[in-house]
Amino acid sequence: MQTPRTKRRAGRTAAMSLGVIAGLAASAAAVTAFVAGPTVKAEPVAAQSLKWVSCDDPENPGAECASLTLPVDWGRPDGPKFKLALARRKATGPGERVGSLVFGPGGPGDSGVERVVKGVSRFSPEIRRRFDIVSFDPRGVGRSNPITCSDDLTAQRPSPKIEDQAAFEATLAYNAKLRADCRERTGPLFDHLDTASTVRDVEAVRVALGEPKLTFHGSSYGTMLGAQYAETYPHRVRAMVLESVMDHSVPTTRAFLRDQGAAAQDSFDEFVKWCTASTDCALRGRDVRAVWKSLLARAERGELENPNRPGTRLSSIDLVNAIAFRAFYKADFAGLAETIATMDESRPLPAAPAALSPLPPTAPIFCSDWRLPVRDHSEYASLVRTLNRAAPDMPYLLPLRMVASCLGAPTANPQHRLKVNGTPPILLSNARHDPATGYPWARSVERQLGRNGVLLTYEGHGHGSVTNGPCMESTVNAYLTDLKVPARGTACPAETS
Repeated sequence: MQTPRTKRRAGRTAAMSLGVIAGLAASAAAVTAFVAGPTVKAEPVAAQSLKWVSCDDPENPGAECASLTLPVDWGRPDGPKFKLALARRKATGPGERVGSLVFGPGGPGDSGVERVVKGVSRFSPEIRRRFDIVSFDPRGVGRSNPITCSDDLTAQRPSPKIEDQAAFEATLAYNAKLRADCRERTGPLFDHLDTASTVRDVEAVRVALGEPKLTFHGSSYGTMLGAQYAETYPHRVRAMVLESVMDHSVPTTRAFLRDQGAAAQDSFDEFVKWCTASTDCALRGRDVRAVWKSLLARAERGELENPNRPGTRLSSIDLVNAIAFRAFYKADFAGLAETIATMDESRPLPAAPAALSPLPPTAPIFCSDWRLPVRDHSEYASLVRTLNRAAPDMPYLLPLRMVASCLGAPTANPQHRLKVNGTPPILLSNARHDPATGYPWARSVERQLGRNGVLLTYEGHGHGSVTNGPCMESTVNAYLTDLKVPARGTACPAETS
């Protein structure tokens, strides 16, 4: 078996993306949205001039920043406005420049501005030479009218371990109270955070850049943005890479949880397999699942110390999501094994409740894109069982926290199958063993795109793949620069450490 890489370029070591979480419940409204597709109409966008100035970051010189003034509600272009923050790094080979490449960040909640300002190492030297790399903070994120909520109220979020109907109703009441607080603090943009609105923002960016057609790279949650842009503006696409692909057509909450649980469990199984064979595994020769189960039990009792915050307790939910799941993003099997071994040898803390880490404030963006109603506690408990059967080593995965956080939330842009007609070929890229956007999701989106989509497979591990070795890099480079589309079924070998 090939050993996964234990290091990733800095651009792919972002914190856990909420792009792994999605769902749909079977209600009449959801079914209607599933058939009807996007509701935002593709109307002309007025051009604005971009005034680029230095981003004024002495530690990372060379980036330029600008902003666009855009409608909060694209259905009311004369209504309230907000400023969309952008950043770019110019092509390093101006004489060979192809144009601008717009990067759609993941999350939801990742800052595209910060990605550009801090460096663009997620792109190959060839892409940086041939393109201006441009990105933005999506509406509600970073410098683009960020979602703002009470810290005290956010800290009171109930546990996703909803034990009975009273706790279920308390969660609904809390969610409503938090939404009202966030809406008051954020302003009118709070009700217009959905990806269909962000599609219109991207079109405004294209027009402002003066590009006749869009060259786009979307990662994780950004793949949904790219796919919906292709639906809305098919004849405005020059080239589009969708890396670590989200499937926004998953028909039911149960199927979604089963899919996501299977993806996370696949990565855990791959970790165990690697540990059995690799001399680099700190747990080699031991029953890895038994050690892990022991840590989960200690965390459940509040006896496990957080390795990243000495003296504090690590909850079982954070052990799964912040320790194991995050390591799988980077395919850092060796690092995870060392962390598990260290925790296993640590002295138990006195039993006490462990605090749960907060969700990011950008969770409402997710709720605006995914309809996740749950009738009552009985149905919720059934969904928990479904998820834990799919991922027995990864109980209470992050998707379940999002289901709980979205209870009662309105959804402006619910799930639907893609209807893309008239675009050039779109290149999908996915690792065979991706813990967050599982390989079956990429295959599903490829089928939905039909002749408009081609999947490039990375036969390795992790969340992110386009610069994983010379095969992946050269294939993606040729597509973006020369529009050379790989043959269907093209796969690249996994890198070894």
